Amino acid sequence: MDQTVTAPGSLADPGAPGPAAAPGRPARLSLLGVLRWLRRIAGIVPFAAYVTLGLLLPMVAVAIGAFQSDSGGFTLSNIKAATHGIYLHGFWQSIILSVITSILPAIFGLLIAYAIFTAKRGNVLRQVTITASGVFANFGGVPLAFLFIASAGSTGLITHWLANIGLNIYNWGFNLYSLSGVIVVYFYFQVPLMVLIILPALEGLRPAWREAAENMGARTWHYWRYVGGPVLLPSFMGCVLLLFGSALSAYATTEALTNGTIPLTSIQIGSFLNGNVIAGQENIGKALGLGMVVIIAIAMTLYVAMQRRAAKWLR
Repeated sequence: MDQTVTAPGSLADPGAPGPAAAPGRPARLSLLGVLRWLRRIAGIVPFAAYVTLGLLLPMVAVAIGAFQSDSGGFTLSNIKAATHGIYLHGFWQSIILSVITSILPAIFGLLIAYAIFTAKRGNVLRQVTITASGVFANFGGVPLAFLFIASAGSTGLITHWLANIGLNIYNWGFNLYSLSGVIVVYFYFQVPLMVLIILPALEGLRPAWREAAENMGARTWHYWRYVGGPVLLPSFMGCVLLLFGSALSAYATTEALTNGTIPLTSIQIGSFLNGNVIAGQENIGKALGLGMVVIIAIAMTLYVAMQRRAAKWLR
């Protein structure tokens, strides 16, 4: 019986692919598809509008004005002026204030949050502390400045009480209206803010990790050195960066407390906005604002990186 040999890949080969299908027409954009797409993005439209109008457009305007001369041309004189002299000193003062009022409150806030986290039958204490921290963290501006002037000012109530028992803090060098006094005031809202943002990270520490470490003979120090500390460190550093940004951008409290005697960048920008400028230097305030944006952007980028690293332990 004859057998016909079929060449592989030929049209007679049953395993050969058939002719290529003709490309179909692209799907038409139907009204139903458009409505479905609009429904999917409807939830982010208000937030996108808020970010665009309240953040992106002002930031673009500041960036353009920082490199714009009085005649409308391009110039670097604004940036040069903002990075020299009293304005450079303002940046350093702002950074020093922000570093101190982010690291120390972060440590105190972590200790308070850990005490709440480990407290037995601490549900009521936790709710009260979280509520109070939320109130204190959002209390600032002129009312906070008045609160400290009335209590810890040179003629304040607490100052008078301490003087009656022989403790005159102003004779020891403390001054509420100086940089050290502003640091004390910032503690009022920075510590509660740290308590609020570090508690979720503490709750992410699973009890099984502690039990496993103890079963292997680890003591408390070893647990925090090799297990709890490394897991909590990214969240802690992220919280420090968040406090840094909060302190750097604070304005009303310091302005009301010191009347602008401390050369902080935020106060200098406020002075430009109030019209207290020299002719020909109107855009220096925008250059200072651009510098603040750059510093905050660096801090927030590091914060996001820390939060991503810590997110896998909080799941």
